[in-house]
Amino acid sequence: MMRKFTGYVSCMLLLASMAGAQSIPSPKEHFGFNIGDDYQLANYTQSEAFIKKLATSSRAKYVDIGLTEEGRHQFMLIVSSPDNIKHLDKYKAIAQKLARAENLTDEQAHKLADEGKAIVWIDGGLHASETVGSHQLLETAYEMVTRTDPQVMQILDKTIILFVHANPDGQELVANWYMSEKDPKKRNMNVPRLWEKYIGHDNNRDFFIMNMKESANIARQQYLEWMPEIIYNHHQAGPAGSVVAGPPYRDPFNYVFDPLLMTSIDGVGAAMVSRLNVENKPGYTERNGTSFSTWWNGGLRTTAYFHNMVGLLTEIIGSPTPAEIPLVPERLIPNSNTPNPITPQPWHYKQSIDYSVSLNYAVLDYAVRNHDELLYNSYRMGKNSIEHGSTDYWTLSPKRAEAITALYKKDKPATANTEGRGGAVSFGNEGRGNNIPVKYFDSVLRNPTLRDARGYIITTNQPDFPTTVKFINALIKSGILIQKATAPFAVAGKQYPAGSYIVKTDQAFRAHVIDMFEPQDHPNDFQYPGGPPIRPYDIAGWTLAFQMGVTFDRVMDGFSGPFERIPYGQLQNPPATTIPSAVKNGYLLSGNVNNSFIVVNDLLNAGVQVYRVNGELNGTKDATVGTFFVPASEKSAYALLEKSAPQYGVKVIAAAKKPKELVKITPARIALWDTYGGSIPSGWVRWMMEQYHFPFKIVYPQEIDGGNLKAKYDVIVFVGGAIPAKRGGGPGNGGGEFFGRMPKPEELPEEFRGMTGRITAEKSIPQLKEFLEAGGNIVTIGTSTNLAYQLNLPVKNALVEPGSGGEDKPLPGDKFYIPGSVLRVSVDTTQPANWGMFSEADVDFDSSPVFKLDADAASKGIKPLAWYSTDKPLRSGWAWGQKYLKDGVAAFTAPVGKGTLYAFGPEITFRGQAHNTFKMLFNELYDKPVK
Repeated sequence: MMRKFTGYVSCMLLLASMAGAQSIPSPKEHFGFNIGDDYQLANYTQSEAFIKKLATSSRAKYVDIGLTEEGRHQFMLIVSSPDNIKHLDKYKAIAQKLARAENLTDEQAHKLADEGKAIVWIDGGLHASETVGSHQLLETAYEMVTRTDPQVMQILDKTIILFVHANPDGQELVANWYMSEKDPKKRNMNVPRLWEKYIGHDNNRDFFIMNMKESANIARQQYLEWMPEIIYNHHQAGPAGSVVAGPPYRDPFNYVFDPLLMTSIDGVGAAMVSRLNVENKPGYTERNGTSFSTWWNGGLRTTAYFHNMVGLLTEIIGSPTPAEIPLVPERLIPNSNTPNPITPQPWHYKQSIDYSVSLNYAVLDYAVRNHDELLYNSYRMGKNSIEHGSTDYWTLSPKRAEAITALYKKDKPATANTEGRGGAVSFGNEGRGNNIPVKYFDSVLRNPTLRDARGYIITTNQPDFPTTVKFINALIKSGILIQKATAPFAVAGKQYPAGSYIVKTDQAFRAHVIDMFEPQDHPNDFQYPGGPPIRPYDIAGWTLAFQMGVTFDRVMDGFSGPFERIPYGQLQNPPATTIPSAVKNGYLLSGNVNNSFIVVNDLLNAGVQVYRVNGELNGTKDATVGTFFVPASEKSAYALLEKSAPQYGVKVIAAAKKPKELVKITPARIALWDTYGGSIPSGWVRWMMEQYHFPFKIVYPQEIDGGNLKAKYDVIVFVGGAIPAKRGGGPGNGGGEFFGRMPKPEELPEEFRGMTGRITAEKSIPQLKEFLEAGGNIVTIGTSTNLAYQLNLPVKNALVEPGSGGEDKPLPGDKFYIPGSVLRVSVDTTQPANWGMFSEADVDFDSSPVFKLDADAASKGIKPLAWYSTDKPLRSGWAWGQKYLKDGVAAFTAPVGKGTLYAFGPEITFRGQAHNTFKMLFNELYDKPVK
């Protein structure tokens, strides 16, 4: 009787599920075409409406995870069995407990793992021109909501799937643009602007600072709410001659990861490629068949690694416009990178959708078969992190391995016959046939001074505390546990004030904590000994505390104090400030504080007069040069300061006396270069200017070529990629970031024709020279410092060596190579361009220009702003041949006629992360601060 009753109930549930499915339209019924039909794309408005229809099923729940930068609602569709959907809070709580691994025993964790459901995140559309991602999301969600076969029913029972659209704004733009062409065969992806409002492709470079709203929405679900065990991030396109690239990934992987993470990635990767092989879907490439590694932090799937989550990336070919798989002979040979090659052939959109859906099923099936293991492993990795942060622990790294070898080589003649404690250990080729005594291991990896920190203390008495709070909030958004001192305290004999922040490493996401505070040590990675370097997947070093100029103390032993835990996810604000009233002389705002520029811009935009101190203030000069001064005579100043300064945590003090040496600043008419299709660095600067309340206008090459620039603008900003290289001059090519073919104006609607074109030596440079000579200022960053060479200024590329023909040639990669790393420069703080900076600064170097000034440069008024004063400026990342940087100029200022050219080789605005060097741009955005 019981079996009959159970069967009856199961039958009724199945019939109810089928009835619900029958009320949900198919993609063909909703969109008018099948997902994957050639020449057909759905926009976000249509897609969101379809997802909401799927959410009427008892298997699904629609969740609005926040607004996008353009104000759209970003969806997450949760799909599971009807019973699981009723108990989502229970399963979310289990995932949180296991991921944070706090106050759990192994036995309790096993019990929770058995009770819980595997949480699998599947997203799409992050890079909107990669349309397979957004469309496979629709197809997979539809199948999971409507299919009733045993495979799907088991997936629904054992897992909870989070289907997330990663970039709604982009899908709306790209799909509308593509479908606007009536002739299907003329449809294209040459959209006129970035498909994320500000940063386009860099929306997958934002996930440890989360400047963009979409990034913050996603991170909140991943690291504070759901803690998925698997995060699957869909992208395009795979390497030529393949269909799809995926896990396992190539070395190097980051040495701060738990080894269980890497073997888990390998396990899921094996399931993915095996599924395709079973279904006779060839063309999957992995490991060294791709450029993708697990070293870097900052992407949607890579930041997951630093949170003990199995991050998956696939890059697949495919477009609604049919294409071809090209012939790449070396990819036709089966090997461990591509075990099942594909031959050249025509390729249709539906094939890419089918591959992507199959890969989703492979991941979900893996989660079904290993659901309890995935949940328990989440706990185990978190527990390992807590244990490592609670004891003396030494992280293995390339430099430490090299230090062991160097010590051994130094002592080798005296120790050749000495065995060390308990035997010997070998390291790679150095140890082959020549065992190294273990005492050398002990001398490095048991050296107390080299052990990992137990925690970090960030005090309130920092030069730029509001920016420090932004750093703290980046950690909080990433699910990091932060504590705050409720009273003064002492650690290791040092006194700290109340309000200090404490970040301990005895927590589950320890890898992310270490990564945000400590230098990255990227291994030397070359194609072969003495050969060219292998470019990292992204950058090699990024330590966020360095980029943001945050000072902190490393604490090497366990410590405690009057600390209160900040609830997970609770963002912080700078301490409230009060504005002095009835002041006699005026108000002072620190030039060291980035947010001071917001307050000053609010004042200037309201017509209040503002000055900068260019001399002594209260008997001191070095610490106060560049301070903002607002005279007390400005009657509206108090009300504006009272409104703006507390909001941004800016301290305003009364001037004891009026400074003697003042320079009046006024709002400049700012132009920011951009190009058709959108420049990512320009988009970042546009976002920054909006955040800091600088008024500006976008300028395109055609307007520059039209001349008469000084009548319209006071300052023009050129980010990297704008100014072309001069033959025999500086490094790199200019012309913009546009990924597609630059369309001809006549191919475009009228409103976009003025956006086309590039900066050229023939038309643009003479107009820029005329603008400078008439008194305009130009700020150049990165490769756009090529303008100095185009103007024939007395500067040269410092990173060269004599060529065979007597001409200088760039240093080859086997001698000098620095991809995306943090370096230290010396700074001339007396220069108005550097006001608010300190004598040393960390800068983002990404194959950046370095200059050598000619002997007569000083006599022509050219002044260095920053330079590499040592032969070891590396702070974080990978720098091969950094000795060549010694005494090289990183930035300079040069008079040209009545105007000034500012040349910054480093990426001083890098991805909205480099707060430490924002002032190097901001100082130049006022009209003639020094006459």
